Amino acid sequence: MSSLGVAIIGYGLAGAVFHAPLVAADPRLRLAAVVTGSAQRAEQARREHPGVRVLPDADSLFAEMSGIDLVVIAAPNRVHADLARRALAAGAAVVVDKPFAVTAAEAEDLLRCARDAGRMLTVFQNRRWDGDFRTVRRLVAEDALGPVRRFESRFERWRPVSKGGWRELGGPADAAGILYDLGSHLVDQALTLFGPVASVYSELARRRAGVGTDDDMLLALTHTGGVRSHLWASAVAPLPGPRFRVLGERAGYEVHGLDPQESALRAGRRPGDGTPWGEVGEAEYGVLGAGDDTARYPTLPGDYPAFYRATAAAVLDGAPIPVDPVDALAGLRILEAARESAAKGVVVTLGGASGAAGPGLW
Repeated sequence: MSSLGVAIIGYGLAGAVFHAPLVAADPRLRLAAVVTGSAQRAEQARREHPGVRVLPDADSLFAEMSGIDLVVIAAPNRVHADLARRALAAGAAVVVDKPFAVTAAEAEDLLRCARDAGRMLTVFQNRRWDGDFRTVRRLVAEDALGPVRRFESRFERWRPVSKGGWRELGGPADAAGILYDLGSHLVDQALTLFGPVASVYSELARRRAGVGTDDDMLLALTHTGGVRSHLWASAVAPLPGPRFRVLGERAGYEVHGLDPQESALRAGRRPGDGTPWGEVGEAEYGVLGAGDDTARYPTLPGDYPAFYRATAAAVLDGAPIPVDPVDALAGLRILEAARESAAKGVVVTLGGASGAAGPGLW
């Protein structure tokens, strides 16, 4: 097999803007099917990906899996686990958008299903390939800051009026709210950099009229190695703070703004279209140094296509998977601890440190 037939379940923001363009841009992947119950989105899929098979529901897909080797779950969070379980049982490799599942118990069950089926299972944590995060990761790996003492990370927006939709109106059973949406990325990045977490403190709030769940979040993690991660996500920040601020024993690094890949995809640009991908200008570089001795530090290009390159290589070549689902399970345990902390107003100690598990399971 030289290429993989891919089916995407869900053609909203995640399916249409993130997954489908990246799948279509990879030479070892072929977008074979899209599942959507919306007539408007079905027409959009046919227009954007001529020749794709469009199906009205997941039952139709699982009834005829001929030519489908990889299923991407980009449907609402509440059905992630059920659809992933069905795709594994149908013999496909599976990519699940974040959050991996609604609960850690569901995630543990998916891990067992993947092991039993002998199929690849991975989680779309695309923010590991943001250019600014890649830059932070390199600085930490090269010990450019000295031992890190504090890691600050933010996704802050100014959206004082709710857009509605299940992400803002749903409840815990939907994994709705900013904690499970942007918080999933923030926690995954902190775990990727600094490993297991010993304790969690969280503050969650509903700031806007009409929303049904949290839209403002502070999350404080104490890693077993001693690093403190302070993570913010908000829909009501009139003045966003730095995207990253990393303070080490010898130096610090700070960068503002957002990785440009999401805005490029939303605007209809595609990787490999002949223009530079994921790059920012010098004026948007971060600052590295200490005291008065600071200088601009170049931001590495973002590389969302790397996720699907690695996914294809994992299935076709037996290479490591891009995101180990055990990491996503660890993240869900932290999100559950965050909800408990916010509800009780206490620091929650994790029974058995929660964090990245190292090399992949498959």
